[in-house]
Amino acid sequence: IRAELNQDGRSNMSALWSPFESSFSQVLVLVLVLVLVLVWTLDLMRPGSVPVIHNRETELNQYLLENCPLLSEYIPPLWGRSGHVQTWVYSLIGRFGVPSPKGEEFVMHLSDGSTASFKLFSPSSLSDLTLALCPGFCNHSEQRYVRSFVHEALRQGFRCATLNLLGALPTVPLTAPRVFSYGCTLEFGSMVQTLKSRFPQTQLVLVGFSLGGNIVCKYLGEDRTHQDRVLCGLSVCQGYSASRAQESLLCWTQGRRFYNFLDIDEHYIRSEVLLLLLLLLLLLLLLILLILLILLTLLTQFYYYRRFQGYSSLKEYYETESCEHYLHNISVPLLLVNSSDDPLVPPTLLHLAKSLAESKPCVTFLLSSHGGHLGFFEGWIVPQSGSWIDRVLLQYIQALYRSLKPQCLTF
Repeated sequence: IRAELNQDGRSNMSALWSPFESSFSQVLVLVLVLVLVLVWTLDLMRPGSVPVIHNRETELNQYLLENCPLLSEYIPPLWGRSGHVQTWVYSLIGRFGVPSPKGEEFVMHLSDGSTASFKLFSPSSLSDLTLALCPGFCNHSEQRYVRSFVHEALRQGFRCATLNLLGALPTVPLTAPRVFSYGCTLEFGSMVQTLKSRFPQTQLVLVGFSLGGNIVCKYLGEDRTHQDRVLCGLSVCQGYSASRAQESLLCWTQGRRFYNFLDIDEHYIRSEVLLLLLLLLLLLLLLILLILLILLTLLTQFYYYRRFQGYSSLKEYYETESCEHYLHNISVPLLLVNSSDDPLVPPTLLHLAKSLAESKPCVTFLLSSHGGHLGFFEGWIVPQSGSWIDRVLLQYIQALYRSLKPQCLTF
């Protein structure tokens, strides 16, 4: 009788557990599918690799490689193997744990009636080296990635000056009928000249991020006198050829056309894009709005960047504003940094930088496998404060500054 009761009990338990076992199996399969989708989306299975360095074998380049170990190592966070993820984290959050360095605001009245400004940051212990920064699209000195770089530079004793792109800072009024453009060097050149006049003994390092990289390189190459008292130039995540970059941004590959639309307004990316993405899941009508806004991007480029700037065509505008025609005039050390998973700057745009580094002894082209567009986060899960790119640039500057001897500067 006891055996029969035990058998009946087991049978009842099996009957009760059977539905739960089926549901548990379904949940387990669903979790497994989600994990696989997550791994595929974040490129977690993508093998890491050291950054590739392109340059000529010279005494100076050999010295810099030996004294800049960061040039040959970058370990992204676990989730940072996807360039899209790094780009979106950078766009929405910027940097983590960023302090707010205190600086002095300077206003410049330009020849065309424009009013430009920059912020000057002075460290407690000065080395006579000044870093002149040009930020990316619609950016200014208050951006988190700019503050992160300035904070690290101040800690190493460098003076920093950060340009506020014309029309990007709400507190600086527009006094002429124009804002910043892709390749106008008037504001940046005025800041550099102001720094040279204010600090007659200083050497300058010109640093450009994204669009700012185009402005820095164009400024250095359009007039050789602009290279006087310049230690080196640094460019991060620029596309080198404006016309070819615009063609790539009109393609849907890697979502670049969507990024092109978002580039209309940096503040839109930071404050509205999450709401837009959520609403797109609920309202199909917003898809139509998105298409209209993309068309608005093209109209903005056509009417403002072409006609308002005085060019006869968009092609003429991009050809004139691009730094690609001026790079060969640069004779000071130049470090170009890009990542191969940058959704805004595809590998097809990097051939110019590679060929330039292989032909000119003063140019080094550093290409990392990961980093996205201005991401370059470090850490395991939670990103560290600062970024790899900040440390790379400052290590390069320090090594080049120490090499200021006649025998080290022969190319």
